[in-house]
Amino acid sequence: MTDKTGPSEMPEANKADAMPEGANPLALDLQLCFQLYSAANRMVRLYRPLLDELGLTYPQYLTMLVLWETDGRLVGEIGQALGLDSGTLTPLLKRLEGSGLVTRVRDAEDERKVRVALTEVGCALRARAEAVPGQVACQLPLDRAALVGLHATLRAFNAGVGV
Repeated sequence: MTDKTGPSEMPEANKADAMPEGANPLALDLQLCFQLYSAANRMVRLYRPLLDELGLTYPQYLTMLVLWETDGRLVGEIGQALGLDSGTLTPLLKRLEGSGLVTRVRDAEDERKVRVALTEVGCALRARAEAVPGQVACQLPLDRAALVGLHATLRAFNAGVGV
């Protein structure tokens, strides 16, 4: 049987383990949210010079990753993969289109939907982008096993938080 307790129903044993005894519950350094926020900011800063060479911002890079996995996706599918709404995604896609990396066309089956496809230039950029993950990994202070474990932990965290 799986435990379906929500955050407010966390078993007392887990609550006790979450914070050192006698610790200030509002200490910034003890906040999981702050550690995740800081880590995300540091990752974006690590990526920035590498992505500058590709002419991409970090959100554009993530969008291109989605399209390099499966070209010709609907805007809604891209948004779902990235956790972005169309109001955020549309200007980003317009900039990618303006850079000549993607095209946006109305879907043939449902004209209310927009399909995004890579151009030749967008496809060719993939070869240059393939080095980026390895270049970033070399700058991280964790060995491969720790990175694999961290990745698995964050995937489980993201899958379990229903926001």
